[in-house]
Amino acid sequence: MNRLAPLFFQVSKTLFKRRIHLNNRILNKCEGEGDVQIGNPFCLKPIEYEARTLRKHDNDRRQRLYEFGLYVAACMPKYVQKIQMQHTDELEILIAPEGFHPVLSFLKLHHNACFSTVSAATAIDVPSREFRFEVAYTVRSLRFAEFVRVKTYTDELTPLESAYSLWHGVNWFEREIYDMFGIIFINHPDLRRILTDYGFQGHPLRKDFPLTGYIEVRYDDELKKLVYEPVEYAQEFRKYQLESPWNYMKNFHEGYNDEKPAKQKNK
Repeated sequence: MNRLAPLFFQVSKTLFKRRIHLNNRILNKCEGEGDVQIGNPFCLKPIEYEARTLRKHDNDRRQRLYEFGLYVAACMPKYVQKIQMQHTDELEILIAPEGFHPVLSFLKLHHNACFSTVSAATAIDVPSREFRFEVAYTVRSLRFAEFVRVKTYTDELTPLESAYSLWHGVNWFEREIYDMFGIIFINHPDLRRILTDYGFQGHPLRKDFPLTGYIEVRYDDELKKLVYEPVEYAQEFRKYQLESPWNYMKNFHEGYNDEKPAKQKNK
């Protein structure tokens, strides 16, 4: 990526100039270290710390990654909604759900990207949003030794295109996302639960999933097999505290509401 950074910048600069019609003064490339033009969308402001205990940012690497993000956005403007650099020097590409598979295909197959591996895939549930699930894939380019995080969004009913056809290793990642959040991936070869039992009801990492679950499993000595039953807890077990049960169950003994006896003064 270091060798192709000038190419990324020139292509993205030309295409973005046609789209947003910036003037020539803003479109000038940064020259020299620390020479950043205010309002230039193609240059990041360097991050410098005076403290010696904080990790120093590689501003040159941040700029190269940002230019690569501009290059991807310029090549696929229909799907890329936003690119951003995190404070941890990580590039994030935010895309529309219908462009999820096309953008991942671009990152995998384009000779200027070559992201041949998926390092991680997960989701986040925010019930207050219209599209409550945020799906994130972290892809790695072994050729250029860089990471990029691709994010999209969906809801309970809208499926996403599986990336199995691009990376077979994403099989278990997508099964885990389906099991924990209930997000559907179409064209997945084996979309089954992977962490919970096949007869499990619900999806544990949804924010609306109860802490006690819906069903419980126990071994029945009479039937000599596992039995699935609706969850039935006594009231005292529903008083959750951030302590071990051995610490707070002592509060439920007989007479625990009685007043404490007065301390006797030493004569």
